[in-house]
Amino acid sequence: MSLEYKKEESENLVEESENFQRTSVVAPVYSIILIVCLVAVFICQAIADSQNAEGLKISAIIAGFVKPFFAEGQYWRILTGAALHGGIMHLFFNSYALFSFGRLIETLSNRTHLAIIFLLAAIGGGILSFIFSPEGVSVGASGGIVGLLGYMTVYGFKRRKLLPEGFLKDLLVNIAIIAGFGIILMSSIDNFAHLGGLIVGAVYGFLQIPSDLYKDPREIGQAANILGFVALAVFILTAIFSILLLLGIININFPAQA
Repeated sequence: MSLEYKKEESENLVEESENFQRTSVVAPVYSIILIVCLVAVFICQAIADSQNAEGLKISAIIAGFVKPFFAEGQYWRILTGAALHGGIMHLFFNSYALFSFGRLIETLSNRTHLAIIFLLAAIGGGILSFIFSPEGVSVGASGGIVGLLGYMTVYGFKRRKLLPEGFLKDLLVNIAIIAGFGIILMSSIDNFAHLGGLIVGAVYGFLQIPSDLYKDPREIGQAANILGFVALAVFILTAIFSILLLLGIININFPAQA
């Protein structure tokens, strides 16, 4: 009886592994939409900064995650800050990472989870950054992107029997590289945002990714699908709001105490 069960289990694992190998790459629709949002906001950042007579990068003050302003009630900055970037290379590397990890999630899991993780990790990273570093300004989608990495690392761990050899190791190497750069460039990198995003993505993965290897993580219910769409819509609206701020179409009053 036991031997028959083990044989059947082994055959099922082989079948599931073969199914994984046949998994076709889906169009990374949500990943591309998020990247388009980041690029559009960055273009408006360049316009806003070019119009400043003193040559200062005022875009970060207008819509970045200025923590003293956040503490004074401008809570929307935790999201708009994630839509801004500190330069073209910052945008390029974040967009490349977002596309790489986002495409993996859209193929191996579901784009719904991509949108939810990105949004929650961006918020979680911002909150941890604010708690441990309540002064200064942060910009960039790194918290949300590292959240995707955290999710995929848990995915690689939970489904390691079905994945190619080295899959999990490659993800752990990425985490080590990010940590290494964080230590080397500590003065210019928001490590707390990275850590917060990583934790959020990993926790989401532990809760969402089935422990049962025979359950397909790509299958989702209608409620989850709606939540994913809402999460994507929230970030699109965040990008639009950031653009309106940067172009001066919407004006804000800076808190006097900041």
